[in-house]
Amino acid sequence: MSRTIHFADKGVRARTSASDEDVRARLREIVGEENVLVDEEKIEPYAGDALKEKFAPEAVMLPRTASEVSAIVRLANERRFPVTARGGGVGYTGGAVPVEGGIVVGTDRMNRIKEVSVENVYAVTEPGVTTYALQQAVEAVGLFYPPDPASYKNSFIGGNIAENAGGIRSAKYGVTKHYVLGLEVVLPTGEIIQTGGKTSKNVVGFDLTGLVCGSEGMLGIITEATLRLLPLPEATRTVRATFKTMTAACACVPHFTRARVVPVAIEVLDRNAIRAVETEFAFGIGADAGALLLVSVDGEREEVERTSRVVEEVVKELGGYDVLRSETREDEDKLWDVRRALSPAIKKFGTLKFNEDVVVPRSRVPELIERVEEIGRRQGTFVVNFGHLGDGNIHVNFMCERTDAEAVARAREAVRETFAVSVELGGTISGEHGIGYVKAPYLSMALGVETIEAMRRIKRALDPNGILNPGKMFTQ
Repeated sequence: MSRTIHFADKGVRARTSASDEDVRARLREIVGEENVLVDEEKIEPYAGDALKEKFAPEAVMLPRTASEVSAIVRLANERRFPVTARGGGVGYTGGAVPVEGGIVVGTDRMNRIKEVSVENVYAVTEPGVTTYALQQAVEAVGLFYPPDPASYKNSFIGGNIAENAGGIRSAKYGVTKHYVLGLEVVLPTGEIIQTGGKTSKNVVGFDLTGLVCGSEGMLGIITEATLRLLPLPEATRTVRATFKTMTAACACVPHFTRARVVPVAIEVLDRNAIRAVETEFAFGIGADAGALLLVSVDGEREEVERTSRVVEEVVKELGGYDVLRSETREDEDKLWDVRRALSPAIKKFGTLKFNEDVVVPRSRVPELIERVEEIGRRQGTFVVNFGHLGDGNIHVNFMCERTDAEAVARAREAVRETFAVSVELGGTISGEHGIGYVKAPYLSMALGVETIEAMRRIKRALDPNGILNPGKMFTQ
């Protein structure tokens, strides 16, 4: 068992322990003994997410149906022990981590794609289907599910919806919530409700579908989703260009709009990101590079040829050099290799990474990065910036040594200052990763007191006993 794992105080809020034998017996009745995990080595994989810190649940439940999830939640609400829903466990803010113990409801076994309708362009899926599996299934019949978080091969659809996941393609196609037509949800009191439907237009009643999207598993457990699909683009092309400065690279974005080109992805790497990948992998990017821009377009083949050449012309006109344009899928993959190499490349700069995902209006990105670099210098913390320039969502990574308490404290202060700058520039503290427990102390930097209280009221109304994913979002 990992030595970093925490065990929640069983006295938290005077709740019943999920370890009580009568509770365990009822849980086994619901899903079968083989689907109730209690051994430490079996529950450890469910104790954390992409963060290193772990909190052990008292048990892990692996239901197969919505009715089983409902029965689990009804029991938890009756006996008042915490329940945390879990998807692929690849989040960065502890949203699926059971910080107050209780049980984890894993959706691993709820992994069926129930329907793909070519005629009506939607798919019906259970929450445990990976994003990649869904994309492969719909592309096989000529359809397209655009949301593509970096963790798409491991992230579950249920978790994507709970976090309102984005991704590289969000510049053109938006984020997960734009593709959710309807949901089946188990409420914190155990009722199963249906929201939305299978049509693109539906204004009957409150938009409960929208409320659940991005609610981080605090308002209900998703047990089924109906998702909007699009026709599969016929072709894609990518242009890569090097710039002397970040300002010059960012200046390209409004010019794409003026040229009536909507790229599917606009990714940018700052000088430290370039330095990291060059040191480790030697892509041949010049030492004088201040920024690297990757721009992809998609659509019908002829249109893609035209728009990719427009992108190439724009970047050259605005100072881009060493410009490369893909002609084949193999070319395209090679151009994107530099972006994929980032995560392993930056590990050499520290054993602990504070991976933040602030977002600002895209015209303010150069100022954001300039000020973040200044914060890093002042705090003595190495910082790497890269991300989705098309929507202003920049991944700010402060690197330090995990064993150096002073360096960790400086990095944490750098994070706080970065959040303050992001809000000052008209943005916010998270564009994709969510709040979880990691960013809960900073929520008031982005939202007013009245807004937070309104959120608390919604939480109390749906979860009067506070059993669903406690310890998240709010600091108290």
